Amino acid sequence: MAMIKGPGIFLAQFAGSEPPFDDLRTIARWAAKLGYKGVQIPTWESRLFDLDRAAESATYCDEVKGMLAQEGIEITELSTHLQGQLVAVHPAYDEAFDGFAPPSLRRNPRARQQWAVEQLRKAARASARLGLKAHATFSGALAWPYLYPWPQRPAGLVETAFDELASRWRPILDAFDAAGVDLCYEIHPGEDLFDGVTFERFLERVGNHPRCHMLYDPSHFVLQQLDYLGFIDVYHAHIRMFHVKDAEFRPSPRQGVYGGYQPWIDRAGRFRSLGDGQVDFSGIFSKLTQYGYDGWAVLEWECCIKHPEQGAAEGAPFIQRHLIRTTDKAFDDFANAGTDAAANRRMLGLE
Repeated sequence: MAMIKGPGIFLAQFAGSEPPFDDLRTIARWAAKLGYKGVQIPTWESRLFDLDRAAESATYCDEVKGMLAQEGIEITELSTHLQGQLVAVHPAYDEAFDGFAPPSLRRNPRARQQWAVEQLRKAARASARLGLKAHATFSGALAWPYLYPWPQRPAGLVETAFDELASRWRPILDAFDAAGVDLCYEIHPGEDLFDGVTFERFLERVGNHPRCHMLYDPSHFVLQQLDYLGFIDVYHAHIRMFHVKDAEFRPSPRQGVYGGYQPWIDRAGRFRSLGDGQVDFSGIFSKLTQYGYDGWAVLEWECCIKHPEQGAAEGAPFIQRHLIRTTDKAFDDFANAGTDAAANRRMLGLE
């Protein structure tokens, strides 16, 4: 069995305008001191990474890898969560998501989408130049406003939405295939791919594309009340990335899954720092190891209570404790009787 790599940390929630969070070298040095061995890089964060250069320049990619190696860090994956979101945006969300695009493209959905598609293509080339195996993104959403079937959804509405979503993503998946990189959609509410059923809908429409896979984050399944351990049993062949993020769900007589439009701190379901929520990480790491997952375990910090720097400091040892050194022998080898084929036949009464 393979062993999960880690600990890694997703830099999106930590990047900022103040040192050490405003530069890739200094933030990598900060992460290494906390015990992290890898960083997942948000490609929209230009203070940390130049996606345009990485897509075209092997020299730039080698310089980035070399600089990180000097700090004892490697790149786990690149991320285009924000750009992926813009591949498919329902008009109801146009203004809300405009902030994910350059100012010159705002209030121009078609140009914004074309820019997003090109960003994904660049990420495929950059990932290949960096020697990465997987890439993280969001699917975007056309059907999400119609999640709850009231009023009754017109026949064919969801099917049409997924047909269109697949047509937009198929050429991007082909670009990742040409680059030799798996494209991993984070299964996430707010995206059209938010659970196993929706992933299956999409996978069928892209012809079971060999690069169409998942980023597994159990926190989103806790908030949906989905069986996140059973999910690994069903979909382990498609889990190629792993965000280690905690969550809790505490329903009350006043609210449940939908949370009453309340801020995160007052919702029944909320994200927490590692160890402060309800996720069974021992079960998750065991199942992923059992099924041969050999990718990274990457902290994604989101918590409405704890400071991010405390969450990061606690996250590395938490992940390290859960990494499983796989065995190369059976636990009962001491009782091996040393039989052979003839003895086996005699034991079965076949002689």
